[in-house]
Amino acid sequence: MTAILGVIMALGVFARPAAAVTGASDWVRTEFADVRLISAVAGTKGQDSVPLGLQFRLDDGWKIYWRAPGDAGYPPEIEWQGSDNLAGTAWRWPVPERFSLFGLETYGYHGEVVIPIRATLSQPGAPVALRAEMNALACSDICVPLTASLSLDLGGTEARPTAFAQLIDRFRARVPKNLSGLGLDIDTVTAVGTPEPHSLAISINATRPLDTPDIFPEARPGFAFGKPDIAFSADRRSAVLTIPASLPAGSRLTGEAITLTLVDGDRFLERKFMVSEGGEGGVTNRWAALVAVLGIAFLGGLILNLMPCVLPVLSLKLVGAVKYGGADKGTIRAGFLASAAGIVVSFLLLAGGAIALKEAGMAVGWGIQFQQPLFLALMVAILMLFAGNLLGLFEIGLPQRVSDLGLSVSGAGGHADETSLSGHFLTGAFATLLATPCSAPFLGTAIGFALSRGAVEIAVVFLVMGLGLAAPYLLVAALPGLARALPRPGAWMIWLRRVLGLALLATAVWLFTVFAATTEMLHVFLLGGVALVLTAALAWRARNGMLGRRAGAPLALAAMMAVLAVGVQATVREGTVPEASAIETAWRPFDKREISRLVAEGKTVLVDVTADWCLTCKVNKSLVLETNEISGLIESDDLVAMRADWTTPDPKIADYLASFGRYGIPFNAVYGPGAPAGLALPELLSLEAVQSAIAEAGS
Repeated sequence: MTAILGVIMALGVFARPAAAVTGASDWVRTEFADVRLISAVAGTKGQDSVPLGLQFRLDDGWKIYWRAPGDAGYPPEIEWQGSDNLAGTAWRWPVPERFSLFGLETYGYHGEVVIPIRATLSQPGAPVALRAEMNALACSDICVPLTASLSLDLGGTEARPTAFAQLIDRFRARVPKNLSGLGLDIDTVTAVGTPEPHSLAISINATRPLDTPDIFPEARPGFAFGKPDIAFSADRRSAVLTIPASLPAGSRLTGEAITLTLVDGDRFLERKFMVSEGGEGGVTNRWAALVAVLGIAFLGGLILNLMPCVLPVLSLKLVGAVKYGGADKGTIRAGFLASAAGIVVSFLLLAGGAIALKEAGMAVGWGIQFQQPLFLALMVAILMLFAGNLLGLFEIGLPQRVSDLGLSVSGAGGHADETSLSGHFLTGAFATLLATPCSAPFLGTAIGFALSRGAVEIAVVFLVMGLGLAAPYLLVAALPGLARALPRPGAWMIWLRRVLGLALLATAVWLFTVFAATTEMLHVFLLGGVALVLTAALAWRARNGMLGRRAGAPLALAAMMAVLAVGVQATVREGTVPEASAIETAWRPFDKREISRLVAEGKTVLVDVTADWCLTCKVNKSLVLETNEISGLIESDDLVAMRADWTTPDPKIADYLASFGRYGIPFNAVYGPGAPAGLALPELLSLEAVQSAIAEAGS
């Protein structure tokens, strides 16, 4: 290869210029490649930098090289001498492809490619004159130096998009970034091989099965890397890529700083690593990563206690706490441990469901039970029972078999010991179901990690999340004096129970509105009717002695069966429900394909994934997304707002969330010319975070 290059360097290439158009230099044409400089904007008014592109059109069989060319070649370069009002340039390299020939591994591009370049102006808003002396190496069976003199002038006029804006953005969207939530990740990088490690073992994972992954390592001069050998996991959601390496004399892979560009179809990322020690490092680091995520999972579960989504179960928690005033330590400890066990077991059941759905190839998400009308119908009915009990319409603490179902959360008779341990257990489980419609800080990271791995990781991460949510219960179980310090039950609890009963009734009404958003009006009326009949039947049963027991119990049982029937019918309904009010304001319905087009036009796009059952989403709307500051940007056309409604199951929205490594909501992202791949925002929004992301994406 070196000999060929040496011979060919003498040939030179004489280029023929072709006519230019607005926002582009003349084409420089050769027998095997054409090249020119293009701009995404026609002027520089109001701009401190301009987006450029170095455009190549290569004949079949010809290629140029990436920034790290591999075993041979060199990348395109430009000398900017003679340019006016140019402070500097920054190149953005799209992901390359691999070329293997006679044992040599090179990286580059074929066909048409645009290398995005950001040109910073010395005087913002002033005209710029670009004079570029470009030098590249184009190779087929032989390699030929490609040189071109390119000139492009942009006036101080309006920076309107040119015909090349979309082309530049299309290739800029293929520039890898060091971001989370891309659906692809690198876990560990270790040096392997004996007696001296001369290979890299790179462990990767993905949210959906890997197709044809490839990886491009970059290290100090003198290091070279071969083609990876790939070992996939059974579900192809993880793999280990082993790459042979050649090293400079006296060097070692261990401790070497390395940049990795990982590509799998339309998914790609770039990460910097320090190569770790070999041996069993791959396995050790896998579990080390899991241990780190477990800390995040515990913290996420703990924070979930403070999220708006947990507000509906505060009544259950308060009633469960105040009835222990003055109780003995053993009773307090047993009750709180039972509640904690209910929470943890519920999380393990959620983990089992997630594993089953994932193995079946179905969409997996956090809080997706709230998308099912049957679940919502049951929750409405059960909450009506809780509320009626607390309001004194009936007492369902007796007989004991009903208490054993966990319905005596209010402690019929006002004594803690009248509530069975199974009642405490099911109260914890029920509270968990109501507390998980939306995500929390750290929770999304932990869930994303778990659902991108195997069954063991999912189970362990969900277990630790459950322990985090149960931590306050475990704390009281360890220090029962905290509960004993509360006032003894008395007349004041009657008023407290009424207040909390109204809170639970409001929760039932809220879930009823969520049910209404997921199904037809007939089902809505049916559920409302049977829920009222159920409550009335139990109230009549409690107030009419033996006659009530004989007539009320069958009526209540029939009403509960009717609730189940309505829920099942609504779940298996045919057709689709009209979309929620995605167009109620200036917010557009979510369309992932439309985002790319809008970004290519220079627009900034704000995406909000929400659902009627997500209380944290509603808090974000009220405090941030529907404020005058954000609404003003939307109404002024500076920002395009899209809303994805996940109230009911939608595979497209689930796939979109998974592309960011997210499986729950709220989720928000901002796209723009400066962030074509999207910037993911935190679960709890702040006005400053959203405004900062909009400014960064629109740059």
